[in-house]
Amino acid sequence: MELWEALAILAAGMGAGAINAVVGSGTLFTFPVLLALGYPPVTATISNSIGLAPGSLSSAIGYRRELRGQRRRVLRFGAMSLLGAVTGGALLINLPAGVFERVVPVLIGFACVLIIAQPRIAAWARSRRAAARPDGGPLLPVGVYSAGVYAGYFAAAQGIVLLSMLGTALDDSIQRINALKNALAFIVNATAAVFYIVFADPAWAAVGLIAGGSVIGGYAGASLGRRLRPGVLRAVVVAVGLAAVVQLVVQF
Repeated sequence: MELWEALAILAAGMGAGAINAVVGSGTLFTFPVLLALGYPPVTATISNSIGLAPGSLSSAIGYRRELRGQRRRVLRFGAMSLLGAVTGGALLINLPAGVFERVVPVLIGFACVLIIAQPRIAAWARSRRAAARPDGGPLLPVGVYSAGVYAGYFAAAQGIVLLSMLGTALDDSIQRINALKNALAFIVNATAAVFYIVFADPAWAAVGLIAGGSVIGGYAGASLGRRLRPGVLRAVVVAVGLAAVVQLVVQF
């Protein structure tokens, strides 16, 4: 690996960690960089998932004050996130690589749509909060499990998926919901990382660079992310995601 390649992966990891802490969709920074440097799509996804796990932990630590009093939620929904991540990881490992290569452009496109629609999703979630319940009702754990499956298979925009569900179902402030989202994202990423370390073959140099960058970006994510106008941030993430879609379509 040349120096400029290492710096590109490190910078992508920092950006992904920062964006994951604030909203989600950091994978749309790291995944295209790994593809551009010649990593196969499945290897890029596995390495990216392992590398982003430490950044997810630093994001959760950064929101530790907002997590106070949410132990029951973390245990309840965290168990579903863990099961979902194992399911998604098993699908990635056991399904043919061709399935992943065909599905991922669709998933990235879906993630881009979610990012564009995020302001409307947030407004809808706020309008629904009056009818929300403290623990979200019986269907929310199923939704959290489904989000874990999605993130275990391909992690792009899992934060936005979780925020939309949690914000709609839970009667709480957006900061506390974002803190819960970060805790669940860490559980998913850490579970997927352990699964991939045991059963897959990651590119360890890329893993280390993404991990180092995501830890720095994840802890500083709130202050860094808020310096950009939300519209600019969304535009950058969508542009990177669409570039990844084009690259995958051309490549395969």
